[in-house]
Parts: sequence; structure tokens; C-alpha cells
Amino acid sequence: MKRSPREQALRILYETDQRSEEVAPGGGRAGRIVAGVRSDREAIDGVLTQVSTNWRVERMPPVDRAILRIAVYELRHEPGTSVGTIIDEAVEMAKRYSTEESGRFVNGVLAALAKQERPDEPVRTINAGG
Repeated sequence: MKRSPREQALRILYETDQRSEEVAPGGGRAGRIVAGVRSDREAIDGVLTQVSTNWRVERMPPVDRAILRIAVYELRHEPGTSVGTIIDEAVEMAKRYSTEESGRFVNGVLAALAKQERPDEPVRTINAGG
């Protein structure tokens, strides 16, 4: 099964996080996402910290952290991708690759962030349950 660019970026960012060493980002859209997250990580983590008041970024499950970083990068740097698509894809990855509660957590954080990052674009929340 071929992985989407987001899933490829997730794998690379997760692997980098676990190893504490950079994994080559590769090319294409996945490489662009990884490079963007890496170059903007401090700012991305700053907004994640502001919105997820009960969770410090470093205490989040590593998969959730990588998914949220990808989504924030996309909200900020890929205006051609709708907020709904970004949130839907992030929630689906969280449900597929992380914990049972991750879909709801990612949905809540991104819904709040999307209102900040793209105030003129409507944010619809999805049913992020199991």
C-alpha cells in the first residue's frame, strides 16, 4: 500500500523524534512538509503549547505531536489545502496510528488552532470518536 505524503512525513518526523537524530526528508510533498516542520518547529510548538493548555508538547504522545506539527505547518504554509481537509486527514492519521483518544485530542487542538491561523475560513469539527 502506497502511503500518502502526510503519512510519509509522519513516519520521518516520528522516527527523527524517537532517534534524536535527523532522518533524511526525501523529496516531493512529504519532503517539503518535513523540511517545513523542521524549520518552523519552535513557532509550531509555541502555538501548540498555547492551545493545548493541559498538555506540554514534549509530554504529548510522539505520534500525536508529529501529526499536530504537520497540520500546523499545513495551516500556515499551504493555503490551497482547506482547513477541513487538514483536520480530517490529521484526525484519521491519529485514529489509525495513535491511541484511542488521539482522534478527539487532535481534532480539538486543530479546531482551536484553525480559528487562529485561518480566521476567515470556516472550521467544522468532525466526529472524531472511534
